[in-house]
Formats: sequence, structure tokens, C-alpha cells
Amino acid sequence: MTGAFRVWLKFNAVGIIGIGVQLLALTFLASGLKFNYLVSTFLAVETAVLHNFVWHERWTWVERTRQTASGVIGRLIRFHLTNGLISIGGNLLLMWAFVSQLHMHYFLANLIAIASCSIVNFFASDRLVFR
Repeated sequence: MTGAFRVWLKFNAVGIIGIGVQLLALTFLASGLKFNYLVSTFLAVETAVLHNFVWHERWTWVERTRQTASGVIGRLIRFHLTNGLISIGGNLLLMWAFVSQLHMHYFLANLIAIASCSIVNFFASDRLVFR
């Protein structure tokens, strides 16, 4: 197994757990606390972005981050400017389209939004954040 393929598998493993974090947060905020679905989406995505950063930092790209541990703040900023903006912007736009325009349930709409943003997020992380 090549190093790039192993990193891609790790990225997806973290992402799958991050999906669970995001969907739990979304459900709690939208159904439990009755927040607006877009506010809930924003907060849930941000929660997942922070969760994923920690795991990518400590596991997915540990070979790269171990060598430059002092750059964690810079990587966090780059992660938010790439994955954060892709995920938050993409999820909000797609959620609005799917829920408001197509009348999908927010949970299903969020699953589709997550899948739509994931490939772009991998390349942004691999090429820009954890370089």
C-alpha cells in the first residue's frame, strides 16, 4: 500500500467519524434545541471541522506534523481557510438548496452535502494544510 493511499484511507476514516460528530450535533441543535437548520448546520460543521483537524494533526498526517509540531496554529488557520470554508460554505449552500428549495429533510440533505465536499477537502488538506 502506497503512502498516499494510506493517508487517503486515514483521511476517510477520520471523515467518517467526523460525519457522525456533525450529524449528532446537527440533530441535537435542529431537533433538540430547535435551532434554525442553517444555524445548526454552521455549528455542526464547525464542530466536525475542529474534530477532524485534531485527528488529522495527530494521526492522518502525523509523519508531517511530528516534524513541525510548532506550526500547529498555522495549520489550524490553513485548515479553517480551506476545509473550514469548503465545508461550511458548501454545506450551507447545499443545505439551503436541498431543504428550502427541494424540501428534503435536513438529515438527508446534510449527508449529501458532506459527500459533495469531501473530495475537495482531501486535496486541500493534502496539498495546502499538511504539506
